[in-house]
Amino acid sequence: MKVYEGNLSAEGLKFGIVISRFNNFITKKLLEGALDALKRNGGGEEDIEVAWVPGSWEIPAVASRMARNNKYDAVICLGAVIKGDTAHWQYISTQVTRGIAAAGEGSKIPVVYGVITPDTLEQAIERAGTKAGNKGFDAAMAAIEMANLFKELSASGGNVKK
Repeated sequence: MKVYEGNLSAEGLKFGIVISRFNNFITKKLLEGALDALKRNGGGEEDIEVAWVPGSWEIPAVASRMARNNKYDAVICLGAVIKGDTAHWQYISTQVTRGIAAAGEGSKIPVVYGVITPDTLEQAIERAGTKAGNKGFDAAMAAIEMANLFKELSASGGNVKK
């Protein structure tokens, strides 16, 4: 039995991060968490590029473009869609999730979902670095592991090729 498993070394890997400016008091914390994870695991600042977009709605288009340009080993998507008094947040979060999934399916690298969809501002704050940890950190850790897994599969002749 052959087992494939990515490791948690960001050394030598290149990452693109797409981040929403909307709710930036939360998304900045998610970005700080992601950068912390990448740097703690050997990632170099020169190997990280950040693209700010107006809102979460715009994340999938930029993530897809970054994933197709053969410049990165993984793309990390960060945003915060906080529930409001109308159903608007539901439409946005559903389509953003679908768009990020489609960006990943159509590329040769992992596209990682780090968009939080809390019901309240308090929950958003918790997910951006307090009680619930930092979901930006978690997304970056997943990106590191998946980038290494894709490389391992590619090197072994697996179905995922870069």
